[in-house]
Amino acid sequence: MNTVEAIFEATIQVLISDGPGDLTTTRVAERAGVSVGSLYQYFPNKQALFHAVNERYLTMLAERVEAACLAHRGAQYAEMADALVSTYIEVKIERRDVTIALYRAAAEVDVAEIVEAMSQRIETASQAMFATAPDAKFANLSTVNVMMLNVLCGTVRNVFERDMSELLIDGGLRTQLTLMFCTYLDAAKIPMPEA
Repeated sequence: MNTVEAIFEATIQVLISDGPGDLTTTRVAERAGVSVGSLYQYFPNKQALFHAVNERYLTMLAERVEAACLAHRGAQYAEMADALVSTYIEVKIERRDVTIALYRAAAEVDVAEIVEAMSQRIETASQAMFATAPDAKFANLSTVNVMMLNVLCGTVRNVFERDMSELLIDGGLRTQLTLMFCTYLDAAKIPMPEA
């Protein structure tokens, strides 16, 4: 593991064990096994460090969703909805502790710019995917897409913040969100002319 990787992992460990209020560059450096001076070579302060950890996590999330959307272009819209929901949730639960720690710490440091960049990437990818659905066309796909993503992101965050892990463990969250998306897409699609 290189120095930056060690610092990122140590930051996450300190966030998980001590919380965002007790995150200091000294604690992170100790946990990473590097000097504070070495840490400062990469990150001038705690805010820059936290910003970089969030950016890395959200970039990975966007990349995974983009890949899933690309892989499902041309599929039925229900399959697309399931892929979008499943991928987003899978990334969030791979390291549930990290997701929870970053949600809690987001109040300490302004990450709005990073979240917006990730959101735009996901919106672009999912809209491009849904535009290729052979079984549905939408009059205002942009609005439909943004509404679904707001539901997805908000619901998943709420489940983590309220520690409703039973929904994550048994797949209930995925099932219910996919059902919600499919019902919404069915209601929002332009009626197909009868043959």
